[in-house]
Amino acid sequence: MKFFRPRGRSNAQPTTATPVTEAKALYEAGRYAEAETEARAVARSRPRDDQYTAVALNIAALATGAQGRHADALATYDEALSAFSRIFGADHWLTLKLRSDRAQQMISLGRYAECEAECAAVAEAADRGTGPDMSLLAMAARNGLVFALNAQERHQEAETLARQALAAHHARDRMSLVLRLGLARSLNGQGRHEDALTEAQHADKLYRALPEHQRHPDTGAAELALATALFGLHRHPEARRRAAAAHDACVTSFGPDHRRTVEARTLLERIDDTQP
Repeated sequence: MKFFRPRGRSNAQPTTATPVTEAKALYEAGRYAEAETEARAVARSRPRDDQYTAVALNIAALATGAQGRHADALATYDEALSAFSRIFGADHWLTLKLRSDRAQQMISLGRYAECEAECAAVAEAADRGTGPDMSLLAMAARNGLVFALNAQERHQEAETLARQALAAHHARDRMSLVLRLGLARSLNGQGRHEDALTEAQHADKLYRALPEHQRHPDTGAAELALATALFGLHRHPEARRRAAAAHDACVTSFGPDHRRTVEARTLLERIDDTQP
């Protein structure tokens, strides 16, 4: 069952309606509260070991995290992972992808080392698999690993891993976008703000070229990377405009408690503190 494919794969092809079609469409439209409500209703209405119950829990976890309720999202991921393991098996790419998504939710809860270990394990498992789904999954897990390394201020390791992943992935898709954002974060963390600005500009172009339904999860991310680089270059008015745009977009899309909203708000406060 092809539901949420690994990052970078288009879901634009028409499909036959399923019990989770509405929830999936709401999520892809960025209507996260409605997607969560619909997905949880589907999960409650079906047998415990039905495959659509598992997928509905997956959508509910994604949508809950997108609203900034990260602890609730992780609890839902735990419930979904149990269902996925029973129904699809521990080595199925859907189960492994759920583990990758679950691990990356830990970033928002400050559980960086756990995220690092789990993303590394998923990447290794995906490397042992075959086919395009496993290849993209390995990239997605390594993107999570880049983020976890950056969060632990291991920016040089993150840069190396991001560059390796980008060298192996040539498509101009969402996977390239998130890897470039991770690379920009690692460069900003090293104080290499000119290089970070260049990568953030590349990421911004990629973001704007993506189909709308693929852009929602990364709302504000490129603006935030640009603002961070500009602030590091002491271009404060430009940095503030970018940070404010990122914050406004994130509040609208994800709410005030989402990790990216908080990061944008914190950057705005830092910029304002530098003003005479």
